Amino acid sequence: MPYLPIKGGCLCGALRYEATAEPIHTGLCYCADCRKASGSAFIPFMGFRAADLVITGETLQSHAPSFSGGTATRNHCARCGSLIFGGIHGETDEHTIYAGSLDDPSRFIPKIALFVRDRPAWAEIKTGLTEYQTMPDA
Repeated sequence: MPYLPIKGGCLCGALRYEATAEPIHTGLCYCADCRKASGSAFIPFMGFRAADLVITGETLQSHAPSFSGGTATRNHCARCGSLIFGGIHGETDEHTIYAGSLDDPSRFIPKIALFVRDRPAWAEIKTGLTEYQTMPDA
Protein backbone atom coordinates (compact mmCIF):
# COMPACT_ATOMS: atom_id res chain seq x y z
CA MET A 1 0.00 0.00 0.00
CA PRO A 2 1.39 3.45 -0.89
CA TYR A 3 2.36 5.83 1.83
CA LEU A 4 2.81 9.56 1.60
CA PRO A 5 4.57 11.91 1.56
CA ILE A 6 7.46 10.95 -0.71
CA LYS A 7 10.53 12.93 0.35
CA GLY A 8 14.01 13.55 -0.96
CA GLY A 9 16.71 16.06 -1.65
CA CYS A 10 20.33 16.78 -2.38
CA LEU A 11 23.53 15.50 -0.85
CA CYS A 12 23.97 18.45 1.55
CA GLY A 13 20.26 18.83 2.46
CA ALA A 14 19.85 22.42 1.23
CA LEU A 15 17.43 21.49 -1.62
CA ARG A 16 14.45 19.37 -0.58
CA TYR A 17 11.14 18.18 -2.02
CA GLU A 18 8.02 16.50 -0.70
CA ALA A 19 5.38 14.86 -2.90
CA THR A 20 1.84 14.65 -1.53
CA ALA A 21 0.59 12.25 -4.23
CA GLU A 22 1.92 9.16 -5.97
CA PRO A 23 3.93 9.71 -9.18
CA ILE A 24 2.07 9.77 -12.48
CA HIS A 25 4.88 7.83 -14.18
CA THR A 26 8.14 6.14 -13.25
CA GLY A 27 10.94 4.76 -15.35
CA LEU A 28 14.47 4.73 -16.65
CA CYS A 29 15.66 7.06 -19.40
CA TYR A 30 18.62 5.97 -21.56
CA CYS A 31 18.78 9.06 -23.80
CA ALA A 32 22.19 10.60 -24.39
CA ASP A 33 21.18 13.79 -22.55
CA CYS A 34 20.21 11.92 -19.37
CA ARG A 35 23.33 9.77 -19.57
CA LYS A 36 25.55 12.84 -19.88
CA ALA A 37 23.67 14.80 -17.16
CA SER A 38 23.92 11.92 -14.69
CA GLY A 39 27.27 10.42 -15.64
CA SER A 40 25.54 7.03 -15.69
CA ALA A 41 23.90 4.63 -18.15
CA PHE A 42 20.43 6.06 -17.45
CA ILE A 43 18.45 8.33 -15.14
CA PRO A 44 15.76 6.77 -12.93
CA PHE A 45 12.87 9.24 -12.86
CA MET A 46 9.48 9.85 -11.27
CA GLY A 47 7.00 12.29 -12.82
CA PHE A 48 4.79 14.36 -10.52
CA ARG A 49 2.21 17.06 -11.08
CA ALA A 50 3.74 20.35 -9.92
CA ALA A 51 0.73 20.93 -7.67
CA ASP A 52 1.65 17.72 -5.78
CA LEU A 53 5.21 18.85 -4.99
CA VAL A 54 6.64 21.22 -2.43
CA ILE A 55 10.20 22.20 -3.33
CA THR A 56 12.36 24.20 -0.93
CA GLY A 57 15.89 25.52 -1.30
CA GLU A 58 17.91 27.33 -3.92
CA THR A 59 18.50 25.76 -7.33
CA LEU A 60 21.04 26.20 -10.04
CA GLN A 61 19.54 25.45 -13.46
CA SER A 62 21.16 23.91 -16.49
CA HIS A 63 19.55 24.01 -19.94
CA ALA A 64 20.01 21.76 -22.98
CA PRO A 65 18.07 21.06 -26.18
CA SER A 66 15.41 18.39 -25.69
CA PHE A 67 14.26 15.56 -27.96
CA SER A 68 11.01 17.43 -28.67
CA GLY A 69 12.89 20.47 -29.93
CA GLY A 70 12.39 22.58 -26.83
CA THR A 71 14.70 23.08 -23.90
CA ALA A 72 15.23 20.62 -21.04
CA THR A 73 15.74 22.39 -17.72
CA ARG A 74 17.48 20.46 -14.94
CA ASN A 75 17.73 21.71 -11.38
CA HIS A 76 20.77 21.16 -9.19
CA CYS A 77 21.37 22.17 -5.60
CA ALA A 78 22.99 25.62 -5.66
CA ARG A 79 25.25 24.57 -2.78
CA CYS A 80 26.42 20.99 -3.52
CA GLY A 81 25.45 20.61 -7.20
CA SER A 82 23.36 17.45 -6.84
CA LEU A 83 20.96 16.82 -9.76
CA ILE A 84 17.46 16.75 -8.23
CA PHE A 85 14.59 17.57 -10.61
CA GLY A 86 13.59 18.69 -14.08
CA GLY A 87 11.29 21.51 -15.10
CA ILE A 88 10.97 25.15 -14.12
CA HIS A 89 9.66 25.50 -10.57
CA GLY A 90 6.57 27.70 -10.55
CA GLU A 91 6.12 27.53 -14.35
CA THR A 92 5.79 23.93 -15.55
CA ASP A 93 2.79 21.70 -14.81
CA GLU A 94 4.92 18.61 -14.11
CA HIS A 95 8.33 17.93 -12.64
CA THR A 96 10.66 15.00 -13.10
CA ILE A 97 12.23 13.95 -9.81
CA TYR A 98 15.47 11.99 -10.21
CA ALA A 99 14.94 8.87 -8.11
CA GLY A 100 18.52 8.77 -6.84
CA SER A 101 17.58 11.75 -4.65
CA LEU A 102 14.85 9.89 -2.73
CA ASP A 103 15.23 9.59 1.04
CA ASP A 104 13.71 6.10 0.77
CA PRO A 105 14.88 4.48 -2.49
CA SER A 106 12.32 1.68 -2.09
CA ARG A 107 9.65 4.23 -3.14
CA PHE A 108 10.92 3.99 -6.74
CA ILE A 109 9.34 1.25 -8.85
CA PRO A 110 10.13 1.77 -12.55
CA LYS A 111 7.47 0.82 -15.08
CA ILE A 112 8.90 2.08 -18.40
CA ALA A 113 12.23 2.38 -20.19
CA LEU A 114 12.66 5.36 -22.54
CA PHE A 115 15.12 5.80 -25.41
CA VAL A 116 16.14 2.14 -25.41
CA ARG A 117 17.57 2.77 -28.90
CA ASP A 118 20.28 4.84 -27.18
CA ARG A 119 21.01 2.35 -24.40
CA PRO A 120 24.67 1.34 -24.13
CA ALA A 121 25.12 -2.38 -24.82
CA TRP A 122 26.52 -2.88 -21.31
CA ALA A 123 23.45 -1.36 -19.60
CA GLU A 124 20.77 -3.95 -18.95
CA ILE A 125 17.05 -3.20 -18.92
CA LYS A 126 15.12 -4.50 -15.96
CA THR A 127 12.78 -7.34 -16.92
CA GLY A 128 9.10 -6.39 -17.14
CA LEU A 129 9.44 -2.74 -18.11
CA THR A 130 7.47 -1.40 -21.06
CA GLU A 131 10.14 -0.33 -23.55
CA TYR A 132 10.00 2.64 -25.90
CA GLN A 133 12.57 3.32 -28.61
CA THR A 134 12.22 7.08 -27.96
CA MET A 135 9.35 8.85 -26.15
CA PRO A 136 5.86 7.34 -26.15
CA ASP A 137 3.81 8.80 -29.01
CA ALA A 138 6.94 10.33 -30.60
